[in-house]
Amino acid sequence: AFFLADITNIYFLFIFKTSKNQIKVDLVDENFTELRGEIAGPPDTPYEGGRYQLEIKIPETYPFNPPKVRFITKIWHPNISSVTGAICLDILKDQWAAAMTLRTVLLSLQALLAAAEPDDPQDAVVANQYKQNPEMFKQTARLWAHVYAGAPVSSPEYTKKIENLCAMGFDRNAVIVALSSKSWDVETATELLLSN
Repeated sequence: AFFLADITNIYFLFIFKTSKNQIKVDLVDENFTELRGEIAGPPDTPYEGGRYQLEIKIPETYPFNPPKVRFITKIWHPNISSVTGAICLDILKDQWAAAMTLRTVLLSLQALLAAAEPDDPQDAVVANQYKQNPEMFKQTARLWAHVYAGAPVSSPEYTKKIENLCAMGFDRNAVIVALSSKSWDVETATELLLSN
């Protein structure tokens, strides 16, 4: 009972304090061990204008162990898996401290969106694009923000390539992943789609 009361107090304090920062957390089915987080894409990033949903699982050992957090909303970022939403962030692993809060976690994730760490990637394909072709990375991340997180419209050139491959009967999500991972080359993306 102490644990639930403690979490309830943290929860209401958390909501109250973060309303100005464009981050929030909600209960899932009145279950205090599973929460749904949301962060806004930071300004002046490819993610600006997007809303990103997070799955947050609170372990019984919280706050001595970090919450398990993953992106539900698909995102193109070197430190977040484009497939599973798994996150590579030190405070969610070995740098966690019991004094940290869910607010700290969500603000850290927003900061990660603004400042990727490509030398410690969760998604090697994205990290490679980030390092080798920064402009293509930005355009790809912006397109994913538009398609999956509701950000404003992005590259018409990339959108046209998606529509052309979808017109061939391929699944939209599969097309976006194939084009993104194949540097927007329609021929190699088509080969990848046909091989799956």
